[in-house]
Amino acid sequence: MEKVNQPANVQQQINIELPPEQAEGIYSNLALITHSPAEFVIDFTRLLPGVPKTKVYARIIMTPQHAKGLLKALEENVKKYEEQYGEVKLHAGVASNKQFGFQPPGMEKK
Repeated sequence: MEKVNQPANVQQQINIELPPEQAEGIYSNLALITHSPAEFVIDFTRLLPGVPKTKVYARIIMTPQHAKGLLKALEENVKKYEEQYGEVKLHAGVASNKQFGFQPPGMEKK
């Protein structure tokens, strides 16, 4: 079998379908992240005022390489966002010192 080499700079077009039931998206203000040597698991949920219980609305499982790629893509997009709209301010937690939601590095619950 003959191997065909393509130039490294050739981009492949990818067609992505977005079904109507997925197009609305899912609101999330809390992500629980766990990992093993083989994958990262990100569970998206949301905490609402006065509601002590929640559920996982979406679970994404990816390889460590894809997780790192996602991290870099998010960093680039936040940078572009801040250049256009200004700095995104992070809050240290809620009134009772309980931290929840997406936590920046170094603010994890101890």
